[in-house]
Amino acid sequence: MDNPVKTKPTVLVVDDTTDNLMLMNALLKDLYRVKVANSGQKALQIVAAVDKPDLILLDIMMPELDGFEVCRRLKADPQLATIPVIFLTAKVAVEDEELGFSLGAVDFISKPISPPVLLARVKTQLAMKSHVDFLRDNNAFLQAEVEKRTQDVLAIQDVTILAMASLAETRDSDTGNHIRRTQYYVKVLAQQLRHHPKYAAVLNDETISLLYKSAPLHDIGKVGIPDSILLKPGRFVGNEFEIMKTHTTLGWNAIEYAEKALGAPVAFLRLAKEIALYHQEKWDGSGYPEGLAGEAIPLSARLMALADVYDALISRRVYKDGMPHEKARLIILDGRGSHFDPDIVDAYIAVEDQFVEIALRYADTDEELQVKAAQISRLG
Repeated sequence: MDNPVKTKPTVLVVDDTTDNLMLMNALLKDLYRVKVANSGQKALQIVAAVDKPDLILLDIMMPELDGFEVCRRLKADPQLATIPVIFLTAKVAVEDEELGFSLGAVDFISKPISPPVLLARVKTQLAMKSHVDFLRDNNAFLQAEVEKRTQDVLAIQDVTILAMASLAETRDSDTGNHIRRTQYYVKVLAQQLRHHPKYAAVLNDETISLLYKSAPLHDIGKVGIPDSILLKPGRFVGNEFEIMKTHTTLGWNAIEYAEKALGAPVAFLRLAKEIALYHQEKWDGSGYPEGLAGEAIPLSARLMALADVYDALISRRVYKDGMPHEKARLIILDGRGSHFDPDIVDAYIAVEDQFVEIALRYADTDEELQVKAAQISRLG
């Protein structure tokens, strides 16, 4: 059975006079757990212990460390600052009360002590502290619940993104690792590019995280391209390339529809729309779907443009071998200022070792390529 004494609030009485300590203890002991300290230093040692008091009755006039200084130190410590302090004093000057309240005291009790006044003030302050503690604990619980729900929503969001992206991958000649590689390529490019003065303010941690999250949706529009065109290993003929180019607008439309269904703008979906629609644009204006040039192309899409091309060059497909990194590197460098943003190419040069590492870490296996070949064969 629990000891009922431990459920009582704890009151710390601080006074350098033994008679005062005995009196206060006698008045309070039936209602509260009472601790006593005969100096300011001793009081600070007691409150530093694990079992902290719920209320402090603090004499002002003490040698060495007076009550004002003890209160000042208590309120400076975040773990102790919420303990209410009632000053005990024979001093009645207005300036002393002003100083005490400015230091964080909740009340003053004048000496000689009136037992009814003491008991009433202590009861009132402990009740107030109980309410404050309840509200603080409840708020902490609610905050934890909000954070947990937020993490759950983000996890569902991430899974949904990958599921949507995988729909496109199942119909394309790419394997699922293409999603992972391009995600990481975009991330390391953005992290490097943020060191450029032009992009330091734009590419903060939050934006880079959103870029990483939205990158997998860059080819979501391929779901709407006929298999006869999407899976064709050779050159396009007739209007096939024009149809293939519509995967950018199809992707934008799909994500726009999803965002409207949510009823409010979503930051990562805004970036996902940009990437899906504009990642085939070129720096010199010769890309599609709108022929945008230079910085008219959203930064998110300019980053994906390089990441997507690099991965297409170095990755194995059912119908081709991957290109060596050095050869792909030369093609990227040759596209500086024509296909790609020069600043992003410079960032690529600085992190190309990380590109190689990412490509190796998420390389397509023979088994994955065989599975993909079988899928394509069935679709054909």
